[in-house]
Amino acid sequence: MTGFARAEGEADGISWVWELRSVNGRALELRLRLPPGFEPLEPQLRAALGQRCRRGNVSATLSVTRLVPPAIRINRPMLDQIVALLRELSRDIDAAPPRLDGLLAVRGIIETVEDDPEPVVAARRAAVFAGWAQALDRLAAARQEEGARLAALLADQRAGLAALVEAAAASAAAQPVAIRARLEALLGDLAGLAPSTPEERVAQELAMLVTRADVREELDRLRAHIAQAGELLARGDAVGRELDFLCQELNREANTLCSKSADIELTRVGLSLKAAIEQFREQVQNLE
Repeated sequence: MTGFARAEGEADGISWVWELRSVNGRALELRLRLPPGFEPLEPQLRAALGQRCRRGNVSATLSVTRLVPPAIRINRPMLDQIVALLRELSRDIDAAPPRLDGLLAVRGIIETVEDDPEPVVAARRAAVFAGWAQALDRLAAARQEEGARLAALLADQRAGLAALVEAAAASAAAQPVAIRARLEALLGDLAGLAPSTPEERVAQELAMLVTRADVREELDRLRAHIAQAGELLARGDAVGRELDFLCQELNREANTLCSKSADIELTRVGLSLKAAIEQFREQVQNLE
């Protein structure tokens, strides 16, 4: 499920900001962007995410700013080499001597010193990890809010599926009578072209056609699958994979319903049912 979370704080001379974004995904994937010095936290960050989420593509960015400017130092060996080179070149080239600000502007002459004591580094990492936990809590809350809205939508769609199945049942209930009427009409048309057909033969053909067009088993399985979907939604757990499997079974039964249909109305309802199942499955894929 989708979601966004942000957490920030200060500790031991730094300020930090976590930004997390989550989009739908079949598996759990984490993309981390960490500043230098915080890479050792990655295993802990991934483990904490796995405890809260099962599916989704999560992107996380950590921004760190030093509250106190780092100490600076002069790279004396490099500066000495540049001065010596300038003195050597001054013998062949007539030019004004370099100014101090020009020398200090050379890249690498001024260096920042960020060799903080290990206890300070450990304290900063601990604070940043605590912020990660806070950001994960907020992300989980955002995903739960979306999940609640999605559950309501799925409940409405499930009710629509159940209504379509009952409409199919009402249409299919008239099939045996319709099949017999069509068969008797056909036999009447053929009466003048062939000897009269024995009643037993008519009964056999009628029984065969009715059996082929009987969709009661498919309707029963559709009802059972829809009822199970309702139980899964009521459970409120990570049921995305189970519902996705049920959607495959629902679609299989709907296909059989359409293929066995001997009635235009039943075929129409069956096609509507297939479309509704596909819409239901699209939303199911957003669940964990």
